[in-house]
Amino acid sequence: MKKKLIIFDMDGTLVNSSITIANAINYVRKNLGFEPMEEETILRLVNDHTINPAQTFYHAKAFDEDHEKWFSEYYTKNHETELVLYKGIKELLETLKEQGKKLAVATNAYRGSTIESLTHLKVYHLFDAIACYDDVLQGKPHPDMLFKILDELDMTVEESIFIGDGPRDEMAAKEAKMDYIMVDWGFTEHGEKEVVQSVEALKKILLTELHY
Repeated sequence: MKKKLIIFDMDGTLVNSSITIANAINYVRKNLGFEPMEEETILRLVNDHTINPAQTFYHAKAFDEDHEKWFSEYYTKNHETELVLYKGIKELLETLKEQGKKLAVATNAYRGSTIESLTHLKVYHLFDAIACYDDVLQGKPHPDMLFKILDELDMTVEESIFIGDGPRDEMAAKEAKMDYIMVDWGFTEHGEKEVVQSVEALKKILLTELHY
């Protein structure tokens, strides 16, 4: 079936936010009285679906309001100097919109920082829906936010495809029985896994090879 809805992960797929994510997590750790973690360690763990991120980063059973407040506080103060879109992403989104596609974001980031980031990067207006960590009962790797987007836009799984950069995204798509494309310019090492190596290659797939 022809794809009418293209859902993107945000961090590591649309937005190069590696510095901001690492710094924001360390800002929360500082407020909690913990030593900073190495940026490389944070980025290796942030997409690891086998860990409890609240436990790993903040020594807590689950994220709480203070974690969200401090993380968003850092994001708000620093997103304008630290966040950038991956090269070619804005042009890809604009081309897909011109082709009449619906676009959405499914991210484990909080809604406030997601809207701030996409607005600053001048692409928020291109999306028909966003689903964030605090919009659903369970974030990725659970499929809740994918289903939320489908419900909001009145689309079917068969009409949709999800694009992400890590195992949490892949697992969410699999649970939703949604077609999935893994890209390789984000934070995750993929080893032998089949991945799309560049934004230009992704554009070719979406616009020509698969006739989406």
